[in-house]
Amino acid sequence: MTTSPPRVESVDDTPMTHKQRINALVGLLLGMFVALTSATIVSNALPTIITELHGTQDQYTWVVTATLLASTAATPIWGKLSDVFSKKLLVQLSLGVFTLGSVLAGLSTSVSMLIGFRVIQGLGLGGMQSLVMIVIASMFSPRERGRYQGAIAGVMSIATVAGPLMGGVIVDTSWLGWRWTFYVCVPLAVIAMVVVQRTLNLPVIRRKVYIDYAGALLISAGVSAILIWVTLAGKNFDWVSAMSFGLVALGLILLAAAVWVESKAKDPIIPLHLFKERTTTLATIASIAVGVALFGGAVFLGQYFQIARGYSPTAAGLLTLPMVFGSVVSATLSGRLITKYGRWKNYLVAGSIVMAVGFGLLATIDAHTNMAVLSGYLFALGLGMGMTMQNLVLAVQNTVEPKNLGAATSTVTFFRSLGGAAGVSVLGAVLSNHVTDLIGQGLRAIGITQTGSGGGAGLSNLNELPAPIAAIVRGAYGDGTARIFLVSMAMAIVGTIAVLFIKEVALNTLSGEDQRRAAEAAIASTDEEFAQVIAGETFGDTDEGALGRRAVIDPVAEPLDRRS
Repeated sequence: MTTSPPRVESVDDTPMTHKQRINALVGLLLGMFVALTSATIVSNALPTIITELHGTQDQYTWVVTATLLASTAATPIWGKLSDVFSKKLLVQLSLGVFTLGSVLAGLSTSVSMLIGFRVIQGLGLGGMQSLVMIVIASMFSPRERGRYQGAIAGVMSIATVAGPLMGGVIVDTSWLGWRWTFYVCVPLAVIAMVVVQRTLNLPVIRRKVYIDYAGALLISAGVSAILIWVTLAGKNFDWVSAMSFGLVALGLILLAAAVWVESKAKDPIIPLHLFKERTTTLATIASIAVGVALFGGAVFLGQYFQIARGYSPTAAGLLTLPMVFGSVVSATLSGRLITKYGRWKNYLVAGSIVMAVGFGLLATIDAHTNMAVLSGYLFALGLGMGMTMQNLVLAVQNTVEPKNLGAATSTVTFFRSLGGAAGVSVLGAVLSNHVTDLIGQGLRAIGITQTGSGGGAGLSNLNELPAPIAAIVRGAYGDGTARIFLVSMAMAIVGTIAVLFIKEVALNTLSGEDQRRAAEAAIASTDEEFAQVIAGETFGDTDEGALGRRAVIDPVAEPLDRRS
């Protein structure tokens, strides 16, 4: 008995016209802009938020990590749901969840409450990160997608700048305050949902899919245990202690259980068979490294500019413009060249190398680095980012079958977010420990007796410290930030090595929807041939040829070698 192809439920399954696809792309990019702006708008406001709510450096890290970790856990689930439900509905739902989290975050009265509501934001962000790329892959072929890489990277880069800049302006405006950094994107989110409703028209592909909630829970719990250990070890308890060993053991056991569950699950959250393809495996490794480097390094730039250099939140946002400009330029140029020639690996390799160099240059900064020189370093980092991030996703999407498009895209995004969450947590811990040591050294140099490292001086009471001690704290953040960029450079080098071993495959010229239609037509054709075999009209080579062709087109179909 054959396995019938997935059932299509749509009023109109005809391909979208070019104009319709462009209009839908505008709606999707608007949704992505809202989500990314809401995610980044808090970066320049965080120093003010943490100071006003009397938080700590560790809490500063977890305000960011909570969102990334939640989006990491949610990303593959949203990808699976896209194989069952309307992609349009899911895009709107994820945007709505993110907006709800933003409003609740604005109502926070403590850092702990803020972290909890940021988790809700992360659940929606995970959907936007994966669903937008899945829908774009359904509408445009890998070869075509290069033409729009510049637009996608441009939106991401503009959001990266607009978010912190808007956050800075809002914080600097006395009659608004930091809470409006969470409220301001609500109207834009509503507009984005309306635009998506009016423009996106993709068929709903019905197939029986089982959501692997156990796998998602185990992965999230295992990663959380490791991140909690990295964040708290050395401060709340010793690195070599029963608590350290317990958290590490718990994390490893949970992750091992997750791998076992994924290997047995009927429809795993992270399909392990995808990693049989070398491109997917290496792109995943590179994505983890890129996530650690990009999220981990970029999150602390706003803190460096405000705490160490004394710039306002608005100015801190403007100072990241060189990085954004470099990203837009390189993404646009590399995307157009990829579309023209159909080759992508050279740009991926070049981008990863330039990104590693950019982090290496940033690893030399201190509290007194010339700002013009620092802008050049950020521009170099942006050039590498623009050629790397989206091309890793493109490489994977180009090698998988249409039915695995959602899972593959979500998997790469999942590991990039996982790397980001780990990066923010690990680099935050590195910075916190190093800054504490530097503050302690500075206090001892001016003859202040300490009751502990740092003498209680830090972000939580920065505005209340005497000027000489506040200067020591600011200098410690300026000199200590270089270390996190050094770690980021090491991770970027790991990503470069992984990229070097990826095998380049010429870009497909069919979109995901075109490939699905072609596969269904081919299956229908082979079913007709098989019917002729059963009727005795044909036999022998024709039978085997039809079965062979069907096996290639629909590898998950039931075996057809012996039928009567």
